[in-house]
Amino acid sequence: MPLALIPPVESVTAAVLFWLMVAVTLIWLRRHIDIQRGRREPVLRADEPGPAVEALPLISVLVAAKDEEDNIERCVRGLLAQDYPRFEVIAINDRSSDATGPILDRLATEDTRLKVVHIRTLPPGWFGKNHAMHEGLRQARGTWLVFTDADCTFDSPHLLRAAVRLALREGVEFLSVLPRLEALSFWEKVVQPVAGGIMVFWFPPPKVNDPASPIGYANGAFMLLRREAYERIGGHAAVPEVLNEDIHFARRAKQLGVRLRVIRGGELYRVRMYVGFRQVWRGWSRIFYGCLQTPLRLCASVAMLAVFSVGPWVVLAGSLLSGIGGVYVPAAAAAAIAAQQSVLWRFYGLTGNRPVWALSYPLGALLCLLMTLDSMRRLFGATTTWRGTSYRGGAETQAGRSQVPGHERCAGGDREPVGGASS
Repeated sequence: MPLALIPPVESVTAAVLFWLMVAVTLIWLRRHIDIQRGRREPVLRADEPGPAVEALPLISVLVAAKDEEDNIERCVRGLLAQDYPRFEVIAINDRSSDATGPILDRLATEDTRLKVVHIRTLPPGWFGKNHAMHEGLRQARGTWLVFTDADCTFDSPHLLRAAVRLALREGVEFLSVLPRLEALSFWEKVVQPVAGGIMVFWFPPPKVNDPASPIGYANGAFMLLRREAYERIGGHAAVPEVLNEDIHFARRAKQLGVRLRVIRGGELYRVRMYVGFRQVWRGWSRIFYGCLQTPLRLCASVAMLAVFSVGPWVVLAGSLLSGIGGVYVPAAAAAAIAAQQSVLWRFYGLTGNRPVWALSYPLGALLCLLMTLDSMRRLFGATTTWRGTSYRGGAETQAGRSQVPGHERCAGGDREPVGGASS
C-alpha cells in the first residue's frame, strides 16, 4: 500500500480506530446492493393471477383473542369482508376478562360464517395462544388454514384470495404474508425499523424462500398452510409450551421439506405491534431472544450493533473531544456515518417509514443493543409474564415454578398485544 494512503496517526489506538471506521464505511456501502435486491423482492398483489374462483378451496381462518375489546371487532369485520368465495372464520376468546367475548357473540349473530369458541381455562403445559388455536382447529372444516392475530387490520378485501392463488399457482404449502408495521408513537418509530433490520439480517427472505437453505422464518400475523402440511409439522399440539410458534413452524417446515414462502403484503393489511416504550422494550427483547436463541447469535448481534451501528457515532464524538487521531479518525468516523445514513434513508423508505427517521437510528440501535443484552437473561431462566400468566423458559409457571420443562422460542410474530391482544 502506498505510504501516502497511511494516515500519520500518533498511536496504535488511533490507527485501529481509523481502519475500523474505514472497514465500517465499506461494509455499509456494500449494503446498498442488498437494498437494491430488496426492492426487487415481489410483493403480494391484490390481483394475483391463479385458479378461477370456483376452483378455490374452502379455507378456515383462525384468530385468537385475549382481552382484545379494542381490536377484535375491526379485525373480524375485516376478515368477514374478504371477497374469497368459500371461507369460515373461527374466533377463539381465550379467557378474556373484558368485552371480547360479548363482541364476538354479537358478530356471530350477524354472520353465519363466524364461529366463536370460548376458552375458560388454560391446561398445564400450554401457552395460551397455542392452546386457543389448537381448540379452534376442532371446529375447522377447511382444507387450507389461515392463522392470524387479533391486532391485525385488513385494509384490502382481496388478501385471502391473493394469498391462496399465489400458493396454489406456485405449489407453496406454507405461505407467510408479512404485514405493514404501523408505527405511530415516537418510540415505535425509533425502534421498529432498527429491530426489523436486525430480523432481515438474520432471516433474509431469499434464504428463507430457498428450499436448499435451512433458514426458516414466518410471521404469525398471517400464516396460510395446507392442512396436510400443518399436520405434517405437528401443529400446535407439537409446540404446546412454546411462547411463539411461528418460527418453530417455519423451521420444522424446512426440516421436513414443506414448501415455505415468505412475501411482503404491501398495503393489503397492517399491524401495530406495540404501544409505548414499555411494550416496545418487552416485546422486542422477547423476540430477539426467541429468534436468535443461541448465545453466539445474541453476542454477535450485540457486537454488530456496537461496532457498525453505534460505533461510528461514539468514535466521532470521542475523537473530537479527545483529539485522538487528529483529523483522520473523526473524518473516517464521519464517512462511516454518511455511508450508514445513505443506506438507512433507502431502507426506511423501503419499509414504509419516513426516511427522515433514519436520523434517529443511533438511538434506536442503542436501544436494540440494550434489548438484546436484556434478552440474554432468558438464557438463564428469566421469567416472562404474558397477560397475567407467567412463563419460565416458555412453560407456564405457578408460584414461580415451571410446570413443564421447555425452551422459550420465538418468531417475527411475537408481539405484545396492543390494548388487549393475542394471548
